Amino acid sequence: MRRFGVIGHPVQHSLSPRIHQAFARQVGIALTYEKVNCDDDAFEATARRYFEAGGAGLNVTLPFKLRAAAWVNEPVEDAAATGAVNTIARDGERLIGYNTDGVGLIVDLERVGVDLAGSRVLMLGAGGAALGVLPALLRAGVAGVTVANRTLSRAQALADRLWEARVDACGMEDINGVFDVVINATSSGVRGERVAIAERVVHDTVCYDMMYGPGAVFHQWARSLGCESHDGLGMLVGQAAAAFAIWWGERPDPEPVLESLRETTQ
Repeated sequence: MRRFGVIGHPVQHSLSPRIHQAFARQVGIALTYEKVNCDDDAFEATARRYFEAGGAGLNVTLPFKLRAAAWVNEPVEDAAATGAVNTIARDGERLIGYNTDGVGLIVDLERVGVDLAGSRVLMLGAGGAALGVLPALLRAGVAGVTVANRTLSRAQALADRLWEARVDACGMEDINGVFDVVINATSSGVRGERVAIAERVVHDTVCYDMMYGPGAVFHQWARSLGCESHDGLGMLVGQAAAAFAIWWGERPDPEPVLESLRETTQ
């Protein structure tokens, strides 16, 4: 039986095992899918042991997406463009890195009725989560993306990496302008904290939090202000479906899995 897993820190809360087991039942295959927790300084050694022990694939979550891109033999597609990997697949003796986060985000935004074409997007955060979805947002035809981060140099470095005129950067305290969509790609919700932006920033916008469950603090705050807001559970299921297709060559239907998770995680 082929072995898969999700690696991160922390990873105990992950719904990925449930999602991939549900996909496997859909298409009639058997797999094992486990949570691989490791300390911040142990990603490379832990991932190496996992594949040496026969692992066929790993999903990568916080805080290791950038390190995973540097570790795999070859990042491809969006992973190559951004240097952020969320899915690793074994290809013979080589480990190939992909990023399916952007696909998951776009599919979920479309599902909830957000039209990205011509929109102005504010991206909160400049880590691997933000970097991984930017190419997909640009392909979706957004008019522009402003990346805001507590450390301006990190936001600027992210914008510079893409060499794209539609992407600019600012500090969190310097957010200015009118936006159609605000996406939280920070990990502040993991610590139970809300990203520090003014209420005016989300006025008359659609808000989207890449976090889900108790960590979706930004989503809960935006809803308390009366904004249309969505958490990242749909994105999680969407990116998992794309990763499953990479590993198995068969794309599952994410909708019934998302519905089941909504019923059991509220």
